[in-house]
Order: sequence, then C-alpha cells, then structure tokens
Amino acid sequence: MSRTFHSLRYSNLRLWFFGNIIAATGMWMQRVAQDWLVLTVLTQNSGTQVGVVTALQFLPILVLSPWAGLLADRLNRRALLQAMQLAHALLGLILGVLILTNTAQLWHVYVLALLGGVAGAIDSPARQAFVSELVPPVSLSNAVGLNSTAFNAARLIGPAVSGLLIDAIGTGWVMIVTAVAFFAPVLTLALMRSADLVPRKVVKRSPGQIREGVSYVKNRPDIVLILVIVAVVSGLGMNFQLTSALMATEVYGKAAGEYGILGSFMAVGALGGSLLAARRAQPRLRLIVSGAAIYGLLEIVLALAPTYESFAVLAIPTGLAMLTMVTAANATIQITTDETVRGRVMALYSMIFLGATPIGSPFIGWVGEQFGARWSILVGGGASLAVGVIAGVWGLIHWNYRVKFHVSAHPIEVEGPAERAYVAALVAEAERNATGK
Repeated sequence: MSRTFHSLRYSNLRLWFFGNIIAATGMWMQRVAQDWLVLTVLTQNSGTQVGVVTALQFLPILVLSPWAGLLADRLNRRALLQAMQLAHALLGLILGVLILTNTAQLWHVYVLALLGGVAGAIDSPARQAFVSELVPPVSLSNAVGLNSTAFNAARLIGPAVSGLLIDAIGTGWVMIVTAVAFFAPVLTLALMRSADLVPRKVVKRSPGQIREGVSYVKNRPDIVLILVIVAVVSGLGMNFQLTSALMATEVYGKAAGEYGILGSFMAVGALGGSLLAARRAQPRLRLIVSGAAIYGLLEIVLALAPTYESFAVLAIPTGLAMLTMVTAANATIQITTDETVRGRVMALYSMIFLGATPIGSPFIGWVGEQFGARWSILVGGGASLAVGVIAGVWGLIHWNYRVKFHVSAHPIEVEGPAERAYVAALVAEAERNATGK
C-alpha cells in the first residue's frame, strides 16, 4: 500500500474513513441547502442572515468545548460519536419536514442551527481524539491526513450534489437525504472490532480537569502560536459558504447549481492538500506559518477574479493552501499532545478553529453587504496573510530561526529548534562513539 494510504490497512480506520465520507457529504449538502434556503427563500439575498445562521451553528463551540473535551477524555468516544450522529440526523429530518410542509420560518432555522451546533461541539473533540484509538502512534499523522481527506472528498461531492438536487427536488428533500446519510457512521462505528482499538487511559473524575487542559496549552508556546494563526484564518478567511454564495449571486449572477459547483472546485484543492498532508510523517510548525501567509495571498487573488470561470479555477490552489495549513495544524497538535489531555486540547483547538466563525462570519457578511462581495474575501485574505507574516517574524526572533538561501534545487533552507536538536544529537552520538562511552 502506498505511503499516502498506508494506515488504511487497519480495518477500524477503513470503517471510520468510509463512514465519515458519507456523513460528511450529507453535512455539506445540508449546509449548502440551508444557506440557499435562508439566502433565496426566507430572505431577499441577505448575507447578514446567512452569517447569523452560520454563527449560531458554531456558537456552542465557544461555550461547550471545554466540557466537550472533558467528556471525550472521560467517556467511551465511540458511543458518544454515535449519539451525536443520531442527533444530527434528527435535526436534518425536522428541517426537511418543515420545508416540505411549507411551514419553515427563519426562526426555525435559527433554533435548529443552534441545536446542531451543540451536537457538533460535543462531537468534534471526540471525533478528533478518537483517531488515535484507530491506529498505533506511528501511523497517527497519516490517519489524521486521511481523516481530512475523507472530509474534503465529501466537500468535493456534497456542494455539487446539493446544488443539483436543490434544482431537481428542492431543499426539503435534500434535507431528508442528508438525515439518512448521518446513519452511516453510526453503523460503521458499531461494526468496529473493539479488540483492535488502541488502548487508552480513561481519565477519572477529579476537580480542576478543565484548568489542567488549559494549563497544558499555556505551557506549550508552539500550540499557542498555532491556535492564534487558526483563530484569525478561520474567523476571517474561511467563510466560503457565505462569500461564495455572495460572489455567485451578486457578482456573477448565478443560481444554486453554480454556487454548489464553486464549493466543489475549492474542495478539489482541499482534497489535494489533505492528501499531501497524509504523506508527511511529521508536520512542521513552519509549514503552518507559511501556509497561512500563502493562503491569504491566494485569497486576495481570488477576490479579484473577473469571471465565474476564473474564480472557480483559482479556488483550487486556494483550497490546497487552506487544507495544507489546517491539516498540518491538526496533526501537529494531536501528535505532540499527551494522551491523557488530548481530548481537552483538541476541544480547545475546535473551539478556536470552529468557534472563531461565529465572531467572524457576521462581520464578513456585513462587509459583503456594505462594500460588495469581493471585499468579504479581500478582508479575510489580508488578515490571513498578515497573521502568517507576523507569526513568521515572531518565530524568527523568539525561536532563533535561521533562513539560508542556496543556488540549488532546494534554494531555501530553514534551520530551527528541531534541526539544531537533531544536529546536537548527532554530535553527541559521535562524541560517545569516539570516547567509547
């Protein structure tokens, strides 16, 4: 099996991978249908209202993530994930019935989006930490990359299918289809062999456990830097379900099908980025920093795309840069975090990564309404570029990075703490061999 997919030799990860593809496809279909419902049926092309719905979906992450992470460390993660998938299915079914009976109102979407956010807040840290139970530590980076690949394969399929089905059968039936899709991981989780799961230490109840997770992160400046980058990029630069809708309708004059296809072009690049990430044995912090800057620069170019076709093409490298950075951030934190606090640390990561959206999306929606759709992307791109550059300069100063330029096939060499530690270890080993100790 190739290096990219080598962790799929574990049967439990295979089940997880395919169940995730189906459920995540349903999730992306649901998001596109929901946003289109709000944008074109329940309002008159209100980007602000779409932003509010998006914010309500992610707001519970900000409130519940610390407790959700603790649940992921204390409880059976497999059972917890099954319960949350069933909750997502029920919420999709309710909204589908409301639409089909012509009784759906904006406040219904608000309430269901908020409840979906609660389920997502509990699901996210358990989902990310559960990957470490499916493969041994040596394969964890690859498994995290493949987990992102499944998510982005779904992101490639979901928006396009959703857009086409909205035109063919309407948003109501699309919601029913998505509700059925959430049963896939419930089934695949049930089929997993418990004996093949990697044993983990279940954290027992004790006072101050949430503070313990926060304290662990505070003492890890590398994780803090990653969280700052992710907060800015996610909050301001990753609102494509909103910005693509505004660009498709206001700038290019397109309908639901074309809007869905834009998401698929973005996902083509995202899928490529996650596959590249899966090949890395050990992601590096500098990849996250440079990825944020490059992603911001590509967003700025994307915002200036003169035609629908050029926007779609430019979305591919933008998606690749986005997922390269995001997957590297996720894998770095998971791999370098102690197992006993992994659920709580990943909850903080989810709180930042997903919870920044409720803060950023209404603002980006307002920017789009006041200044035009292009500005909603330009603002996010500028912020992502700025945080990448600032983080890079901070790393050069505080971690004593050295950048060397060469006239060769590899013209730039970056020397940081990891490289110096490696060289020091080699020198120490050579000295021991020389002295015979």
